[in-house]
Amino acid sequence: MTRKPPDYELWLETTKTVKPLRSRPRGTAAKLSGISPVPRRSISLPSVPHVHVPSPLHKPPPQITGLDRRTTQRLTRGQIEIERRFDLHGTGIEMARINLLGFLRDAQAMGARNVLVITGKGDSPYSRHTLHGAGHFHAPERAGRLRKLVTEWFHEAEFRSLVAGFQPAHPKHGGGGAYYVRVRRIREER
Repeated sequence: MTRKPPDYELWLETTKTVKPLRSRPRGTAAKLSGISPVPRRSISLPSVPHVHVPSPLHKPPPQITGLDRRTTQRLTRGQIEIERRFDLHGTGIEMARINLLGFLRDAQAMGARNVLVITGKGDSPYSRHTLHGAGHFHAPERAGRLRKLVTEWFHEAEFRSLVAGFQPAHPKHGGGGAYYVRVRRIREER
């Protein structure tokens, strides 16, 4: 049995007292003003399928491939040096995005390959809980806004041209509140 809205009975009472307006034939207003009505016709436009033609001047940025197993192991064991660190704590979302983009561009220009981006874990009752695993950064209790947005930004075209892959950091580098980011090399056109 479906529940009726609380005002349903009032609506029924109101509709019983309403009388429809007198309808006029089409064109009556135009005849009164001396203007001849324009006959209505339906115009059908030919349908053209949307085809995206990529510009030869702009290649789309490559997809993020992630970090391979060997690189992941070496980062976790501390065998790969983290060349630069960037901390987003206390930064607003708009400025965080701009600053992160600038940081990654600078890192790429300097030839850095492995950087650490610190986002923080967010302010939730479970933010101190630091289980470490392959998919732990998708856990619902870890709801830091910046932490979630950074991973979305990495998949945007501007960031994909800079980021080859990323993964949550090892607990000694910040755990769920930081990401290892692999910066793309600058390839020279031949």
